[in-house]
Amino acid sequence: MDLGRDAVAQVAELARLRLDEQQLERLTVDLAGIVHFLEQLDELDTEGVEPLASALDVAGPLADDIPAESLPREAALANAPKHDGECFRVPAVL
Repeated sequence: MDLGRDAVAQVAELARLRLDEQQLERLTVDLAGIVHFLEQLDELDTEGVEPLASALDVAGPLADDIPAESLPREAALANAPKHDGECFRVPAVL
């Protein structure tokens, strides 16, 4: 994939980045290098390689899902800026 100056300028505009000519040229070279590296990775044979979410062999960070008593309503509403005794009151978002 050839990453040209015009494509980088368009992406910068979409990202609302103001780049001067020098920054645009430098970024074009840098991004072209990154794309070239990714193209090299695409050539690797990954047949039979299991996908993974982390390079570390660790268990998930989530705690066991153990049912427990809920917080009493009065305690949950105690620090709410506004409530009606039953629910939190928040401004409408339309």
